[in-house]
Amino acid sequence: MIRVAEVCRKTAETDIYLKIRLDGKGESKINTGCGFLDHMLTLFSKHSRFDLEVVCKGDTHIDYHHSAEDIGICLGIAFFDAIGDKRGINRYGDITLPMDEALILAAVDISGRDYLGFDLQIPTEKVGDFDTELVEEFWLGFVRNAKLTLHIKQLSGKKAHHIIEGAFKAVGRALGSAARKDPLSANEIPSTKGIL
Repeated sequence: MIRVAEVCRKTAETDIYLKIRLDGKGESKINTGCGFLDHMLTLFSKHSRFDLEVVCKGDTHIDYHHSAEDIGICLGIAFFDAIGDKRGINRYGDITLPMDEALILAAVDISGRDYLGFDLQIPTEKVGDFDTELVEEFWLGFVRNAKLTLHIKQLSGKKAHHIIEGAFKAVGRALGSAARKDPLSANEIPSTKGIL
């Protein structure tokens, strides 16, 4: 089964096309209208090993809020569609990832239940022209639509860029591990309930 999904979502604020291939090589084509977000999504793709294509035309003349939130929503929808019935996946993934002085923990449960535990103390309001509060909005939109549990915790760090970059890399690694097929599980659902 090819685990791939496409999402087209158009609102009065954004027009987004997103495609994800879970069994990929970490290749990406990203154009969100925000250079910093492009970089973070490229890192996410590389470290998850998901192939990712994103094109977003948003109301960036106002700010990046709608684009960041709506891309998170689309990524969540696409991930949920691509993962299917979750048969044979690892289900859980976690990593403690160093990014220079920053140390970030990310843990994922592809559970069917949406919950975001977000504990990053980002010391500045902006990185370039990107509002750092949008990092939480992005992951919240993702989690609600991917229907999974995600914890992101900052263990140390002083530089906003390193904290955010560490978070995107860590979530990519943890999610990639959780979504990967487990050869020992064959086609089993990784739950005593028989459903996720």
